[in-house]
Amino acid sequence: MPFIAFATFAFMEFWAWFMHRFVQHGLLWSLHRSHHVRPSPRPFERNDWFFVVYGTISTALIASAGDGSHWWFWVGVGIAAYGTVYFFVHDVLIHGRLRFWKKSDNTYLRALNMAHKMHHKTQGRDGSVEFGLLWVSPKYLALARQKKNERANAPNPTQ
Repeated sequence: MPFIAFATFAFMEFWAWFMHRFVQHGLLWSLHRSHHVRPSPRPFERNDWFFVVYGTISTALIASAGDGSHWWFWVGVGIAAYGTVYFFVHDVLIHGRLRFWKKSDNTYLRALNMAHKMHHKTQGRDGSVEFGLLWVSPKYLALARQKKNERANAPNPTQ
């Protein structure tokens, strides 16, 4: 049944995109708006309630499954795994809410960061692009690859 956890994790990327695009930038903008204000004046944002909601759903699914023999246990595990990755990639790496993970030279992570910066280019509800987390538009991957090659080929002023 771990396949169910993997499938749920994969589905969560689509679900996160859909919720971000149509709910967080729609009906629940009043909560998500706090995330688009930079710099955030508080350590916790109203937007963090989304973590609480998904954490509660995941915990309830896992706890109600008993010994893990029910399919919904694995759905809860998939949601929890996605939430964990989301936290580390989005909150720690991209936004630096905890300062223990420095910028990476990894092409994929740099592309992901570029795409997210494009999302935050506007602070308003409308006009944002790039609503996903782990899926990165090919144009940002190409741009990140190009910039990495430029850095590698740049003359080193200390030599």
